[in-house]
Amino acid sequence: MSPASTQDSGSSGHPDDGVEELCAELIRFDTTNRGPGDSVGEREAAAFVADTLAAAGYVPKTLESAPRRANVITRIAGRDPEADALLVHAHLDVVPADPSEWSVPPFSGRVQDGYVWGRGAIDMKDMCAMVLSVLRSWAVREVEPRRDIVVAFVADEEAHGDYGANWLVDNHPDLFAGCTAAISESGGHTFHVDGVRLYPVAAGERGTIHLRLTARGRAGHGSRPNPDNAVVKLAKALSRIADHVWPVRLTPTVQAYLEHAGAALNVPVDLTDIDGTLERLGRASLLAAGTVRNTATPTMLDAGYKINVIPGTAHALLDGRALPGTEEEFLATIDELLGPDVSRETLDYTEAVAAPVDSPWFRAMGDALRAEDPEAVVVPFCMGGGTDAKAFARLGIAGYGFSPLRLPPDYAFRGMAHGVDERVPVDGLRFGARVLDRFLQEC
Repeated sequence: MSPASTQDSGSSGHPDDGVEELCAELIRFDTTNRGPGDSVGEREAAAFVADTLAAAGYVPKTLESAPRRANVITRIAGRDPEADALLVHAHLDVVPADPSEWSVPPFSGRVQDGYVWGRGAIDMKDMCAMVLSVLRSWAVREVEPRRDIVVAFVADEEAHGDYGANWLVDNHPDLFAGCTAAISESGGHTFHVDGVRLYPVAAGERGTIHLRLTARGRAGHGSRPNPDNAVVKLAKALSRIADHVWPVRLTPTVQAYLEHAGAALNVPVDLTDIDGTLERLGRASLLAAGTVRNTATPTMLDAGYKINVIPGTAHALLDGRALPGTEEEFLATIDELLGPDVSRETLDYTEAVAAPVDSPWFRAMGDALRAEDPEAVVVPFCMGGGTDAKAFARLGIAGYGFSPLRLPPDYAFRGMAHGVDERVPVDGLRFGARVLDRFLQEC
């Protein structure tokens, strides 16, 4: 469908008009997601999104995967019905925030000092607001994009997507018919290095392998020697895992980042000496250091029920992240490190994903960024974590992290998502809306 220009969209027609107010309004909906099945506020936020789209003349569809777990989808028809469709997806839920730690109430959506403050300002109600601002402006300007654009505002990304992206893929795949690529969070923002403005666009994500480890031994009295102590066995296994140096596994996305960043910064890149290359890249290495290897991080421990009792079992949770194509190698290595009497159970297994960096999509993102910042150096990178892109990859949709923001050099972007005093620059939001407007129209 095309937007009805006769509707009062609340926009003057500029893609960045009122984007900061939209972001603030979205933040004021407390959409805290505490874990599987425990979330609030998604229905109210989804209703706001649907009302905003409807006021601009679009026809949004709201789908609840469970009571109050709401997702909003709309499709904008393009000029070329033969062109592949593009998916734009953004999640409405956020992680918890402790008000006692914040300078402002985390769900106040306060606009002050040139920033919009609040939980979700970066992850990722900024992107929700920019997309809504662009679509609202299209209604006024009667814009018709080159290709179909499917826009999805989803629930539950901060857990596992069982009520959001994964549920939509399993139950409503028809809504994404024709989509071959997608954009979403975690890319397209300014990354300042030695006077150069890099704009990393995510073209890959490591896979997630969450494991529960169980050590078994002989229960007994804490005062008596016991060489078959489950707690000791588990501790030794975790020590071996923590001390393990994972080998370098250079993926095409990470290699492309090293080569592009090295060229932009005039730093020699030696693919046979990755650690040396990372050292020479300095601050720029932050975008690659976590994705040249697999990682396995112990995060939770559980053993015993009384100080003078040796338990028969001990448990730990392990957050594993594997690069594309290394999942089997990762699990085999963990099995070797566990040792006897320690077993593993897979709690979550999601394979890594990668999107081509030599695609027209990637070039169009770069063109849109450079149109707003002529000195932008656009580079691909691989995310250390993950997003809903993994869910949509099951439909054959290549996912990119492209939520553009121009950020000042002193802005601590990496500490904002899930951090205290999360905030986004108003100027950055306006820049991002203009970039998205260009990209979505002509990609």
